Amino acid sequence: MKIFYTIIFSLFLFKTSFAQKGEVTVIKDPLIDSLIAKRLEVYKTPGEVKTGKPIVSAYGYRVQIFYGSDRREVFNEQARFKGLYPKLNTYLIYKEPNYYVRVGDFRTRLEAQRLINELRPNFPTLFIFREKINAPNLDTNTTDDQK
Repeated sequence: MKIFYTIIFSLFLFKTSFAQKGEVTVIKDPLIDSLIAKRLEVYKTPGEVKTGKPIVSAYGYRVQIFYGSDRREVFNEQARFKGLYPKLNTYLIYKEPNYYVRVGDFRTRLEAQRLINELRPNFPTLFIFREKINAPNLDTNTTDDQK
């Protein structure tokens, strides 16, 4: 029993002799607090439709107009498309090792197919992908006949 107490006492002395006491200082960017406050504010507000901002809807369709591993080439194709169709949104997606340029926010596959038929002479490799889309902006200028 004496040996048992001796071992426990020596372990206690060993632990206290090598224990380190210190102080932890956290340095953080003040923007973190403002982001947290904004997020809390967003969650407290009721879900209402705000005009002029895109609504993320369920799934829709986008047309892939180009893919490749060279960033410059991808950005050039995106700029070329934006020059031809400035009203359509473009999206760059990176999945190692390739970049993909996808365009449009179509609710139906038929709308995406119509765009493919129009783009075929300028962009040879076109594919339709089903993914989450941004719903088109709502038209808030309605007449009495439309209500």
